[in-house]
Amino acid sequence: LQEVGADAAAGTVIAYEPVWAIGTGNTASAGDAQAVCADIRRQLAELFDEKTARLLRVLYGGSVNESNIKDFMQQEDIDGVLVGGASIKAESFCKIVRY
Repeated sequence: LQEVGADAAAGTVIAYEPVWAIGTGNTASAGDAQAVCADIRRQLAELFDEKTARLLRVLYGGSVNESNIKDFMQQEDIDGVLVGGASIKAESFCKIVRY
């Protein structure tokens, strides 16, 4: 992102998913995901400025489902989620979207 200006960066979406969570059914705790997303935002504030860092969207992915969506979305620095396997079950996915 160093080659991108703050205006272009402000419209960027960054997704964080722990490697160990990909396709495993394992998920980070909401607190651990928040800590990493907050660190991403802190680094963006250092690279650009606080305003740009707040405008960027930071998403968490890693076995997000209808049972844990609330915990993730209550975190200050998690702006949204990536839904994997839960998206193939219409009823489950609809509950996530409604939340």
